[in-house]
Amino acid sequence: MAVPGPVLVLSMWILGLVHVETTADTLSSLDASFCHGGLEVIYPELDIDECLIIPKVRKLREKVSTVWKAPQVYFSGAHKRKMYVLVMVDPDAPHRTNPASAYWRHWLVADIQGDALTKGQLQGTTLTDYYPPTPPHKSGFHRYQFMLFEKLPDAPVSLTEQETSSRDFLQTAGGYKVWLPDGENRDV
Repeated sequence: MAVPGPVLVLSMWILGLVHVETTADTLSSLDASFCHGGLEVIYPELDIDECLIIPKVRKLREKVSTVWKAPQVYFSGAHKRKMYVLVMVDPDAPHRTNPASAYWRHWLVADIQGDALTKGQLQGTTLTDYYPPTPPHKSGFHRYQFMLFEKLPDAPVSLTEQETSSRDFLQTAGGYKVWLPDGENRDV
């Protein structure tokens, strides 16, 4: 069975609270190249349509982590009759230098109607409730990635009991695994 690739990806960075290391507020060229596709993520005072480091002004980092609920997600390029799957992960969990829980799942919504997605109405089946970006103290910058996948027709997306009880994104030594509609997980 062919595995659909990510339709688009967006990344935002938040600094672990009480972090003392000095880091430039710019993205590396590798991180900047990760973002593409036109996905737009909107929090009340923050419209994210490109990779960025969340600015410190107006306490935006604190608001994203502790005040605001799940963002609105738009994709103007969504096909009205197709279905999509949205996942938000932290590839730097728990610490950027030791990401033992890399790709910790913050949010997973399946069966999103394309026509609703073009309007920012994230109607679908929530498999993992939204958990805001909350990097541990002194853990450095964390990248929070929003990935949107086109769902295969007539193929249900679900989590196993183990995946439901954990927020870890499946990972192997050779690469990453994706959830597949047939219940199997395969390397990518």
